[in-house]
Amino acid sequence: MGAYPVFVLDGDPSPLKKQARVERFLRGSGVDSSAVAAEEGEETTSKNRNGLFARYVHECVELLELLGMPVLKANSEAEALCAQLNSEGHVDACITADSDAFLFGASCVIKSFKSNSKEPFECYYMSDVEAGVGLGRKQMVAIALLVGSDHDLGGVSGFGVDNAVRFVQLFTEEEILDRLSEIGKGVFPVLQDTIKSRMDLQIPSLHNNLTTPRFPHCSHCGHPGSKSAHLKSACEYCVVDGSKNCIEKPTDFKCKCPNCNMDRVFKEQKKQENWQIKVCKKIAEEHNFPNREIIDMYLCGNHGNHSENSDTAIRWNKPNLDNLADFLVYHQHWEPSYIRQRVLPMLSTIYLREIASSPNKSLLLHEQYEFHSILRVKIRYGHPYFLVKWKRAGPDSNIGIDDSSNEQSGTEESAQTVVRESTDLLDEPEIPQILIDDGCWYLLTDENMELVQAAFPKLVERFLEEKRIKELKSKQRKVSMTEPVDGESNAVQLSITQFYRSAKSSTQLKLGDNAEKSSVIEGQPKKNRKTSTDLDHTLPKSVRRRLLFD
Repeated sequence: MGAYPVFVLDGDPSPLKKQARVERFLRGSGVDSSAVAAEEGEETTSKNRNGLFARYVHECVELLELLGMPVLKANSEAEALCAQLNSEGHVDACITADSDAFLFGASCVIKSFKSNSKEPFECYYMSDVEAGVGLGRKQMVAIALLVGSDHDLGGVSGFGVDNAVRFVQLFTEEEILDRLSEIGKGVFPVLQDTIKSRMDLQIPSLHNNLTTPRFPHCSHCGHPGSKSAHLKSACEYCVVDGSKNCIEKPTDFKCKCPNCNMDRVFKEQKKQENWQIKVCKKIAEEHNFPNREIIDMYLCGNHGNHSENSDTAIRWNKPNLDNLADFLVYHQHWEPSYIRQRVLPMLSTIYLREIASSPNKSLLLHEQYEFHSILRVKIRYGHPYFLVKWKRAGPDSNIGIDDSSNEQSGTEESAQTVVRESTDLLDEPEIPQILIDDGCWYLLTDENMELVQAAFPKLVERFLEEKRIKELKSKQRKVSMTEPVDGESNAVQLSITQFYRSAKSSTQLKLGDNAEKSSVIEGQPKKNRKTSTDLDHTLPKSVRRRLLFD
């Protein structure tokens, strides 16, 4: 996929993460977490979990280092170091299923990563979150504090995502965390100006309207005034609508007079203020809210060491093939020939990158194969690739990946299947295939088109030109083979409906002429004469179609 991966490991979990992990474990086991001491659960679950898991992680790290991939270790959370690398510009994105990466400062997060799919991943940008939802990093931290996260599963009682987003959007990015601290101490901020700005209304002294009496409204039309006065003459609102008399109000009628508008706005604002006070009381009831340790952890800018001069610098090295083969034979029980088949596509990508960076350098793929040519363009998982031919360097070029004779006996059949387009994505080969052309053996691999273009620009240009000429000749040959139908030009190809109608009409005319000629023959009985009409009634529809096209 043209990506340079950097792998990040979790460090020692924070005490908050340990406590949340124990609570999650007890919930999944159906045990009341309040009845079990956190210290006891922490020791038992950590020992049971870390024993086997740490061995798996160690084997993964060993495999990645043999492949030449950089592996970093975070101080605590792996997502935190990934986000730090992303925010500092060392990497372009973070591949993780944990949305906490945005809270740690990531700018791009990739989820649902599937390399063998037409849509291999889902990509989310922090800029889209800020523009679309209107939430910044600190506001998302506040939502995590209210709803709950991996470091505090409970959050604030009664807070869901909708309520948390609605409450957080009342404050700006700079003041949200300070406001939460004030509310946690029992100091409720005055949000009247904030609500006014969000409603985009300016209302002078709404609280004075509490003592202002409401004007009487007509029960017939619903407008200000009395019904008896409106029966004599229409009110000013109904006259505007072009009626001489007052119009009966509909069921969902709302009066739009200034007094009623002011009253509705005041009720809405009062409703918002009551909801705000209710929410602030829930937050104030929480003990030690907000947790400053969680806030400092999310906003911290140092989650691991990755300086250029240290041993943990980001560097991609060549795979150690000998040790890699020994590792896979021991752990996966793979055959050496199978390992070479699986490793060769990765080696070809590394080879093309080296050629692209050093064009004048003479290199061989796996110290055995040289770039020969491009066979064709191949569509795989909805994306175009170059199907590249690799030839064995040296006097004897008739050697494939494996020297075993039992595989050589079936190479002719495999060579025929290579050049066909696969109709099923599941049938696509993941390993290099063998092609036999004029007695020469070639390896075929799928390569990124841009990478091949950068490594061998002249060969790619020649291939594209030959492909264009071939397509042009094929198009001209198809045009020359097209014959005119009923006066139509060669350049115009009839649709199947037009061709059927034209052929049917001409055939029916010929059948009619033959029927007229046969009717004038003397001595022939009338019952033995068959016209096109008789055929239509006696023969099936499929047979009639074949006769008409004959």
